[in-house]
Parts: sequence; structure tokens; C-alpha cells
Amino acid sequence: MIKGLAGASIWSEDLKKNLLPFYRDVLGLTVRIDTPGFVVFGDAEAPSLALGTHSQVHGRNGDASRHMVGLVTDDLAKDWRRLKDAGVKFVEDPTDYTNVKLATLEDPEGNLVQLLQFASRG
Repeated sequence: MIKGLAGASIWSEDLKKNLLPFYRDVLGLTVRIDTPGFVVFGDAEAPSLALGTHSQVHGRNGDASRHMVGLVTDDLAKDWRRLKDAGVKFVEDPTDYTNVKLATLEDPEGNLVQLLQFASRG
């Protein structure tokens, strides 16, 4: 039986050139595993995001809407402002969809990433 998501991967022609510095240094994700061609972010208890170098991937993503990675934040407005000030390109500014607020950004290779802040339950 499939139980849920273990993680997601984004493939690159050269992950160390653009993607690793962006996800680690700009977004601020914590590297858990770092090998020459593959990096995993996050802790072992939660689904993880991985970046990898792949021989079949060349250049920027030609269809950025095909998939999106979602990253959870506890302060969307603060993270949006920090990233916007750092020059990150947003394709959707913070928007409130009742149970979730989100903003969508583009990484250096054209992949879309959503920042999600879920409504508190109480």
C-alpha cells in the first residue's frame, strides 16, 4: 500500500552551478545529504526535496508548469519580502486562498516553487 510522499526531486544539467546555491543559500534550506551529483534537503522525519545532476537534462525547464515543489513557511509575507529583496523572480505574489496563503517563484533553471502558509486550525 502506498502511504504518502517521501520526497521530490528536481533534475539539472549541473546542480552545483545554479540550483544548489539557490536552494541552500537563497531559500535557506538545510542540506542533509551532499554527494557529487545529488543533494537532499530537510530532516529525516519529513518528506525531502532532492536536487540531482542528470545526463538527460539540458538547460532551463521548457515547461515550468508541469510540476511544482511546495515549501511550507510559517510567515509567507516575511519570506516573500526577503526573497523579493534578494532578486528572486515571483510569478505569483502572496495570495490568500482561504485555507492557505501561497506565493509562486521561479528558480534559476525555470522550475516553479510555491511557498505555502496553511491556516492555523484551532
